[in-house]
Amino acid sequence: MSDDQFSVHFADHPSRFELRDGDKAIGEARFKDVEVDGQAQRIFYHTVVSEEYGGQGLAGRLAAYALQRTEAENRVVVPVCPYIKAYVAKHPEYQANSTAAQPRHLELLNSGGK
Repeated sequence: MSDDQFSVHFADHPSRFELRDGDKAIGEARFKDVEVDGQAQRIFYHTVVSEEYGGQGLAGRLAAYALQRTEAENRVVVPVCPYIKAYVAKHPEYQANSTAAQPRHLELLNSGGK
């Protein structure tokens, strides 16, 4: 995603989609890729946008890009992060490609394992 001022990029270590204002990182949606029962899944566990950029719809743009990219990569969204969870609930186009977090997902997040 990009426009005149803002862009979203994949970044690693930790894995995240990073929202940028030019060269400045101003937000991120962190995730962990896992495989559960043979299914590639992406657990979103933290989303934030800098306070000074609040109220501009940027968190929504970040979420939309992250969810679209996840679907394009044939991964199922597992929303643990309250923002991503609420975003999916409000946008039916993402619901078919998401699944509710289960205890196993939280174990995978906490253990660092795949």
